[in-house]
Amino acid sequence: MANIVLADLVAPAHTALVLQEVQEGIVGASSALPALAEAGARVGMIGHIAELAARARELGVPVVHCTAENLPNRFGANNNARLFAGARKAGADNSPGSASVMPVREVGVGPGDVVLPRYHGLGPMTGGQLDSLLRNEGITTIVAVGVSLNVAIVNLTFDAVNRAYQVVIPTDAVAGAPPEYGDQVLANTLGLVATLVTTADVVGAWSDAPPRTRPS
Repeated sequence: MANIVLADLVAPAHTALVLQEVQEGIVGASSALPALAEAGARVGMIGHIAELAARARELGVPVVHCTAENLPNRFGANNNARLFAGARKAGADNSPGSASVMPVREVGVGPGDVVLPRYHGLGPMTGGQLDSLLRNEGITTIVAVGVSLNVAIVNLTFDAVNRAYQVVIPTDAVAGAPPEYGDQVLANTLGLVATLVTTADVVGAWSDAPPRTRPS
């Protein structure tokens, strides 16, 4: 990782912006997990994600919304951890098409954005199509944003690193609860395997970048 220039690491030609559970029922106004939504508000997370998404769209950088959803009757959903029971108890309605699974309004879904629902598990890389789709697009760097630093961002980062991606995390575009714990995860866990930056760093690295050309 030494001497890597951020502008090269996040060059539009090989970078995707991956939004982890940046959806109304989790971090939006109707969140079933208010402590997590409040932790995001503490760092201005949604505004920073919106800024990153807007610039990514201008450059043709893929913007991928990885949402957590449940099939009818929760078919195939996990029941093997306290986290899943807690989400059910909190009243999260993650049925497809519901307001809960919609990307937050401040970020929206651009014409070229991709929405990838996840119906089971803790992250979008395992048992989903994210990895194959990114590889087919020639992506080698993931800019990971969203929630949570408790579980899903950690899961996404480890899975991506294990699959040879570079991972860049804007620390003001992710959140965990309590916030102090999220800070510790960044400093003592994710900082060992990912490049930690700010939203301004990424936007600055993209300031003079040429737009992405899709692989033929």
